[in-house]
Amino acid sequence: MQTTVRAITFDCADPHAQAAFWSEVVGRPVDARVNDYVAAIGMWPRHLDGPTFLFCAVPEAKVAKNRVHLDLETADRRAEVARLVALGAKHVADHDEYGVSWSVLTDPEGNEFCLADPHA
Repeated sequence: MQTTVRAITFDCADPHAQAAFWSEVVGRPVDARVNDYVAAIGMWPRHLDGPTFLFCAVPEAKVAKNRVHLDLETADRRAEVARLVALGAKHVADHDEYGVSWSVLTDPEGNEFCLADPHA
């Protein structure tokens, strides 16, 4: 028996706004609207060509650093940081350690994610 990942789930205040943001980030459409409390990318219908993102409304706000976050990569990090900031992300910091360069950003609700240059 094995376990498989069903979805990467984001607790948030506005699931549909978060889904719209992440749809632009990953270049995949938001699923048809289910209700006011849940939105998804790649769940309805289920797609196996990339990760499924699920956005669920919760009453409490984010208050601490994420313990788990997405690491993304792109061929032109500086241009992609600018594009994501224009979509509503916040650029937090740039790092260059261990032979890897990356930027830390937050989505519109403050969830951290990283954007790295491709690995050699």
